[in-house]
Amino acid sequence: MVSHDEQDDGRQYKVVLNHEEQYSIWPADRENAPGWRDAGQRGTKAQCLAYIEKVWTDMRPLSLRRRMDQAGPGGEQSAPTDPQR
Repeated sequence: MVSHDEQDDGRQYKVVLNHEEQYSIWPADRENAPGWRDAGQRGTKAQCLAYIEKVWTDMRPLSLRRRMDQAGPGGEQSAPTDPQR
């Protein structure tokens, strides 16, 4: 059985993303909600969701990914460098 969310309702949608690089879909004829911008993909609900599944491979928010990239191998934050030294 297909859930209501998975059914294609015939409307056109657009893929949007926020400053944390989290994706969502929005009706194509509506203005984006504050803090969200177009990701460049439009189509049916199924097409937009398939695009998101393809490109959104890391569900962690951007700020968390950046913090984890700066952390040392043991998960500790690296000491900030002093640019005046």
